Amino acid sequence: MLSDLGKTLDVAREDRILLDETCRLTDRLADSLAENGFARHFVPERWNGGAGTFTALLDAVSELAETCASTAWCAALYAAHGRLAGYLPEAGQREIWGESPDVRVAASVVPPQGSAVRVDGGWRLTGRWAMASGVDQAEWILLASWAAQDGDPAGETREHRIFAVRRSEAKVLHTWRPVGLRGTGSNTVEGDVLVPDHLTFTLGDLGRVQPHAARCHTVPFSLVASLIFAAPVLGAAEGALRTWWETQTRRARPDGGTAIQPLVLARASAHIQAARLLLERVAQRADHAPVTPVLVAENQRDVTVAVELCGTAVDELFRAAGRRALEEDDALQRHWRDITAARTHGTLNFISAATSYANALLAARAGEETR
Repeated sequence: MLSDLGKTLDVAREDRILLDETCRLTDRLADSLAENGFARHFVPERWNGGAGTFTALLDAVSELAETCASTAWCAALYAAHGRLAGYLPEAGQREIWGESPDVRVAASVVPPQGSAVRVDGGWRLTGRWAMASGVDQAEWILLASWAAQDGDPAGETREHRIFAVRRSEAKVLHTWRPVGLRGTGSNTVEGDVLVPDHLTFTLGDLGRVQPHAARCHTVPFSLVASLIFAAPVLGAAEGALRTWWETQTRRARPDGGTAIQPLVLARASAHIQAARLLLERVAQRADHAPVTPVLVAENQRDVTVAVELCGTAVDELFRAAGRRALEEDDALQRHWRDITAARTHGTLNFISAATSYANALLAARAGEETR
């Protein structure tokens, strides 16, 4: 279903200026994402979800981001958060998807924020959580706090615990006015709610294989988290290249030729194509490869390198575009702003990924030497 994006692309084209002005998705665009299957993409099959693949999500999100990176960002996260909610206890999953798998779930789970205190039958969750993308049109929100580990009444050992809260039980503070990805509506959430035990799980649960689950629910969070945020960057870079090329071919030189800059074209297009190959390999590993610590580190390495390639390419396209790209409504500038904003996300940090990759290789080597 994700491959049939025609209607959603049409709505995104019509509404993208409004997204920039209001700093959030339009309701009809959020509805179109759900109708297109993004919200149900990773929902377990027993709730009539798709239990889909990371390859299919990468293809759909990147295609959508060529038109609007903000829309693609929310699409990717609605899918990803449905996957996370699949780690709730059975009763919690039933409460969310018992009537329909097309439930939009927003989240603010890293880093933990707010406060969670154990009460009879559940938890009292209070505080504020920043940057919950797509939250205005969400029906549920996943919020994370440090909480006392079960079995430790003194609270000396804390764990990263995630809570599912109905959107109607929280207040959205419209704090999102960024330079790029303006339409994601990544606002702050404020709440003081009681969360029953069946609507919570821990970050550690995301690393545990669920028996008899689909592949998308057997891979650890660390293997795929960064891919979700890189997919819109890839599509935005491809959109920037297409926009730049179309503009260049329309420019006429005094001799009647076109103002093509071959070095810029060749380098940027090669970088973006290399980024796609890297991300496709990341998605294929997530869908099929045996999971090891080295594989996790390789995925993180490849994602961050792909994002750097896209960023470098679009920086060069932007500089080569001349003064026209400085106009507020310029399409290339919009892609450049969106990619620049996306690159600040913590999961896309190359230095952290490089360190993790080196450490994973050293640990694997040490393990081989002790055998």
